[in-house]
Amino acid sequence: MVTKVVPGLLIATPDAAQAGREACARMTRAIHDALEERGAATIALSGGSSPLDAYRALAEQSIDWNKVHVYWVDERAVPPEHERSNYGAAKKALLDAIAIPPGNVHRMRAEDPDLEKAAADYDAELRDTVKAKIGGLPALDLVVLGVGDDGHTASLFPGEDTVHVTDRLVAAVPARDGREARLTLTAPVLENAKASTIIVLGKSKHEPLERIWATSGDLNETPARVIRGFRGAITWVIDRAAGGMG
Repeated sequence: MVTKVVPGLLIATPDAAQAGREACARMTRAIHDALEERGAATIALSGGSSPLDAYRALAEQSIDWNKVHVYWVDERAVPPEHERSNYGAAKKALLDAIAIPPGNVHRMRAEDPDLEKAAADYDAELRDTVKAKIGGLPALDLVVLGVGDDGHTASLFPGEDTVHVTDRLVAAVPARDGREARLTLTAPVLENAKASTIIVLGKSKHEPLERIWATSGDLNETPARVIRGFRGAITWVIDRAAGGMG
């Protein structure tokens, strides 16, 4: 029998709608905590369908968005208006519904033909604009993550060396097996986040979750195990299906 230990707090919900509400509550708390502590907050958003309900709910919360800076965990190498763009999805679900200064929105420019330069530029932007630091590195107040069917998180994929990058905050991920090229935050900045909310929905996510939560495992096979090394508060929000109960 595989021994499991969930790193952080686990919130199991009956369905995706309730998961969105619970995730929103945790995200709102992290933002408010940062605003109360420093008068500013920095958050990094993920793409995919899992967090969209939470983003829509977040748009309805009482938050001073003038004091919040929004970043992205990863982005596909597509234009911002493309249907596959993580920025585009978050814009429709959240940004279009709130009053946030354009200068507070830090989009990953993954459509740049020179992805290595785009990665270096975003690395510099993080270092310059995220004022809170821990160990000399930017400390985001909140990171929102998901988990893929293959056990990836952010754009840290199985079989790729990206999960082992330690000398950069942002890495370019080459196209592979029909998957678009991407930009992704790397372990050093993800691990430094003060709080993370990981939203995991659907039956196909149960097996990857089991591998992430196992006390031992292979980071190359399941890059989302990087979450086990996060130093801040970790909250998992899952539905019954992802928990193996539906």
